[in-house]
Amino acid sequence: MQQRPRIRDTAAQDQVLSRPSASPLRRKRWLVAAGAGAALLALVTWVVAGWAGGGRSFDAARLRIAEVERGDLVRDISADGRVIAANSPTLYAIAGGTVALKVVAGDAVGKGQALAVIDSPELRSRLVQEQSTLASLQAEAGRATLDAQLLRSAARKAFDQAEIERIAAQRDLERYQRGFEGGAVAQVDVAKARDELKRTEIGVAHARQDLGLQGRGAGLDTRNKRLLADRQQAVVAEMQRQVDALTLRAPFDGQVGQVQVAQGTNVAANAPVLSVVDLSRFEVEIKVPESFARELGIGMPARISSNNQTFPAEVAAVSPEVVNGEVTARLRFTDGKQPPGLRQNQRLSARIVLDTRRNVLKVERGPFLEQDGGRFAYVVDGNTAVRRPIQTGASSLAAVEILSGLQEGERIVVSGSNQFDNAERIRISGQ
Repeated sequence: MQQRPRIRDTAAQDQVLSRPSASPLRRKRWLVAAGAGAALLALVTWVVAGWAGGGRSFDAARLRIAEVERGDLVRDISADGRVIAANSPTLYAIAGGTVALKVVAGDAVGKGQALAVIDSPELRSRLVQEQSTLASLQAEAGRATLDAQLLRSAARKAFDQAEIERIAAQRDLERYQRGFEGGAVAQVDVAKARDELKRTEIGVAHARQDLGLQGRGAGLDTRNKRLLADRQQAVVAEMQRQVDALTLRAPFDGQVGQVQVAQGTNVAANAPVLSVVDLSRFEVEIKVPESFARELGIGMPARISSNNQTFPAEVAAVSPEVVNGEVTARLRFTDGKQPPGLRQNQRLSARIVLDTRRNVLKVERGPFLEQDGGRFAYVVDGNTAVRRPIQTGASSLAAVEILSGLQEGERIVVSGSNQFDNAERIRISGQ
């Protein structure tokens, strides 16, 4: 049996190497683990610091932060107002009728100028009727005066006649008395003469009384007729006034405002016809926040700006009603000066200075003032804001006075703190 040849392998070429040391590999692994631990510790430290700085975090872009400073606090009210006419009456129709307009809207008019005429045949007819009644009553009053004179004359005549009879009886008595003393006349004749004198004296007394009564009675009747005529005279005067009022006249020098009827329109009684604007007297109407309304007073000085000029004014009226959190006030120009060329509804700027406080702590005004009655504020320290009790004083539209709880240079959150839910401490990010 033939033996196959043996093939040699590479085992003779292999060389046994020594095993490398494990120390460098372990050191590298330890360094990686140490780095990871340090990173984890830093992360934990950052999280703990975040939780220690505040339970919640808010973006600084959603907040408004202001610094507490010292200075003068000017309490004023600044507002844009609109010009309104202080005197702009509307003229009404005194009676129903057809309107004949003499002017159009925008016409300049003078005091007493006819603006419109209302044709009212009914009112004019009533005037004629009342005038006729007046003439009749005046005639009756004149007749009563004449009758009174006749009655007084008759009574005077009767009185004079009685007085003459008394004088004659007096003379007869004296004659009979002398005859009786001379023995030519009997005593009975003297007695008759004395009785006749007594009778005439009584007649004189009654005639005098009748004269007084007739005079008083005639005077009362005359006075009654005269009062009726005077009453009718007042009715006629009123009717005449109404007829004259059918012609609408300008109450002052000014300008025709809005014309509310068309030419030739038949209007009802008391219907508005047109308005007249007094161009010499304008006022400015402004809206004042409700919080400042209680401090406004009639006569308080103000300044109104127009075309880079200021004009003195004063508060003329303050509305007693609050509408949408605002109160309407009206400013009147003083010293007889007002901007030239004013027009109704023109916009002007107004400023009312309420008070000036010198060298006080103040901060920008913001919504924080309305939260909790302005008794707390969030003081910013780095990335943390802490809730702190404060006390506020006077306030203006731009700033509020700080009485206690804050120091100059500190910063507080003036807007956006309503998101904090009254937390004692919060974290601010993004500063």
